[in-house]
Amino acid sequence: FLRKGNIQSGQKVLINGAGGSIGTIGVQLAKSFEAEVTAVDSTKKLDMLRSIGADQVIDYTQEDFTENSETYDVIFDVVGKRSYSHIKKSLKKKGIYISANPRMSLFLLGLWIKLTSRKKIITGVAKEKSKDLIYLRELIEAGKIKSVIDKRYPLEQTADAHRYVETGEKVGNVVITVEHNNKKGLKKKKKERLF
Repeated sequence: FLRKGNIQSGQKVLINGAGGSIGTIGVQLAKSFEAEVTAVDSTKKLDMLRSIGADQVIDYTQEDFTENSETYDVIFDVVGKRSYSHIKKSLKKKGIYISANPRMSLFLLGLWIKLTSRKKIITGVAKEKSKDLIYLRELIEAGKIKSVIDKRYPLEQTADAHRYVETGEKVGNVVITVEHNNKKGLKKKKKERLF
């Protein structure tokens, strides 16, 4: 999604819901494009967001970013709890609103906005493209993107992990670990899956 936003060096990018699994990668990707990043999330996530590169942070429990008169070139909305009509005043004239929560109504609104405004809405389901995965691997290998892991749960506690994720309190990712024996049964190996 962020690549579709065509983020340029020096542009102002706001990421709403920056402290979760998608948002933490979004902050780091936007910084890799040399954007000025404002990250919005709860109090307990702000220090972590600064540590992964956010230039400014906004605690949504204390401040509504749509009320502070700042405007952004790109708003990446991971949360999706607000309507576009509420957020649009925070976009610059040619601003781009990216939603990680695809809804048919937002898709249709995007078509209307394209015809009637200089602003743009990007939504839908992200497609895996090999060039994007290669780019991410390069950023990871260069140390420009790091996973933020809050908690690890064994496979047997997946229900507990889901309950924790649903609280909205997770910082970054929650990992499910899967142990299995190798073919000879000599060693147990751990595999991890993020969500």
